[in-house]
Amino acid sequence: MDLTGARWRTSTRSDNGGATCVEVATNLPHVVGVRDSTDRHGPALRFRPTAWTAFLHSVPAWPCSR
Repeated sequence: MDLTGARWRTSTRSDNGGATCVEVATNLPHVVGVRDSTDRHGPALRFRPTAWTAFLHSVPAWPCSR
């Protein structure tokens, strides 16, 4: 699952202006990318869109913090 062309956005649940949370790329047709906003050149998780939706529905919503 290739993330070439991914447009990353900071989580709406981020605190600290998005500096210490996650970024998500949902603009690609068959993959959702998730990466650490403090390590943008590091590894990224890749989900199929249906798996990402299932994940979002299974976790409680809370702000990120460190």
